[in-house]
Amino acid sequence: MTEVDIIIIGAGASGLMCAIEAGKRGRKVRVLDHANKAGKKILMSGGGRCNFTNYSIEAHNFISHNPHFCKSALSRYSQWDFLALIGKYRIAFHERDHGQLFCNESARDILDMLLAECVKAGVIIQLSTDIDSIERLDNRFSVKTGLDNFSCQSLVIATGGLSIPKMGATPLGYKIARQFGIDVLPTRAGLVALTLQPEDKEKFSVLAGIAVPCAVSNKRQSFSENVLFTHRGLSGPAMLQISSYWQAGEELTINLLPQTDLEIELKSKRQQKLKNKLKSILEGYLPKRLIASFLPEDLLDMSLQDLSDKQIQRVADQLNNWTIKPNGTEGYRTAEVTSGGVDCDAVSSKTMESKQVPGLYFVGEVLDVTGWLGGYNFQWAWSSAWCAGQYC
Repeated sequence: MTEVDIIIIGAGASGLMCAIEAGKRGRKVRVLDHANKAGKKILMSGGGRCNFTNYSIEAHNFISHNPHFCKSALSRYSQWDFLALIGKYRIAFHERDHGQLFCNESARDILDMLLAECVKAGVIIQLSTDIDSIERLDNRFSVKTGLDNFSCQSLVIATGGLSIPKMGATPLGYKIARQFGIDVLPTRAGLVALTLQPEDKEKFSVLAGIAVPCAVSNKRQSFSENVLFTHRGLSGPAMLQISSYWQAGEELTINLLPQTDLEIELKSKRQQKLKNKLKSILEGYLPKRLIASFLPEDLLDMSLQDLSDKQIQRVADQLNNWTIKPNGTEGYRTAEVTSGGVDCDAVSSKTMESKQVPGLYFVGEVLDVTGWLGGYNFQWAWSSAWCAGQYC
């Protein structure tokens, strides 16, 4: 039996960050992970450039059954604190739309930094290690693995969610929570592409590969970014964002021309006595293939001068106010995050410690906190893990 102060299960973003902070306090830390490499999800994120945080981080960028839970951690370890850390390592980065921050070179820069900090803090990372059982005995935890058995004072669950199973995602964190009587709220794929009903899929699959700036909304939320047509449905940043707020059976409204009131525009051009066909006018705004999929050929071939107010209204409504009912999502296979998870009401927002099981901590994606697309989920990993690292 190997005795340590802290066992952290999960060598991803939150697990490594927590290990660093606990190690700095002189705690003897062992990180266990079933994968053969640490930080696999970090390496694949942001197209290999890692969207590690965002210039603008607010509580409203996160979804949770307890919307106030994330506030404490985000304020105590902010994006500016993480930027100070990468500044120490002189990691070059750049800003993209909406304050998203990416490495100039590679996501490996972030992982190498975390691993270097682990070495400095005396953290031992043990990979290719499966957890066989966990018990709590005499105020300590007994963790049995296929390689060794451990005894620890604090146990940190940093196992992530169910997203991207090919990267090794498992429900282990939720199983551990339930084992100790802690509620786990229903989970589902978040930040994920949406699939279409069979008839819509047949109609729009010819548009696969086309991306257009759109405003996508439901009754609760709206996002303005690109929508990408795929062979199975709709993807792109706007769809990934709205997917976290979408419920099965619900319609979405998509404005394919968010900067243009098409009804006013077409009527204005008609007044100017433009004789162009409707098709050639619309091709100035949207790709040809898209227009052909949304409007009948006989209407597109009409001269603008011959269109009635009712016909113009119909065209505008189709493009400014497209309503569609998705069939479902692509699921965990491609989802960037898992919505739902360990109930935040059962965890201290200051320390990330279970309120009912002393010494048991939960950090990162395993908790019921889901950030928007754009570096928010990494910031939640850094912030929640930093907080736990001060106390575990």
